[in-house]
Amino acid sequence: MAYDNRYRMRAVEYRKEGNTIEQTCKTFKISETTLKRWVKKYEATGEIKDKPPERTFKKIDPLKLAAHMEAHPDDYLSEIAEVFSCSVEAVRKRLKKLKITRKKRLNATRSKTPKK
Repeated sequence: MAYDNRYRMRAVEYRKEGNTIEQTCKTFKISETTLKRWVKKYEATGEIKDKPPERTFKKIDPLKLAAHMEAHPDDYLSEIAEVFSCSVEAVRKRLKKLKITRKKRLNATRSKTPKK
């Protein structure tokens, strides 16, 4: 469970006021390990903020794929899969998530014969 930064600061300040670790943990309903980690981080950096999570992608980075599609709009899925070293299906799924369509025609084709 993620705690608010103000809540973390109050817990650290409460501990710094001279209260024991046990009292602080009981008051704020947190574990000793959590409190010790917050105090250590505050003493080292002066802040308690968590760093933002780093996004990692299993196969295809969506930003790189979008940039590639902008630069090469006519590539086949197989060509894109070669560039990103993955399967055609992985490319298709990622394009679907990005809402990038591979349709080439603007209108559906119809029979040219006139109606009778």
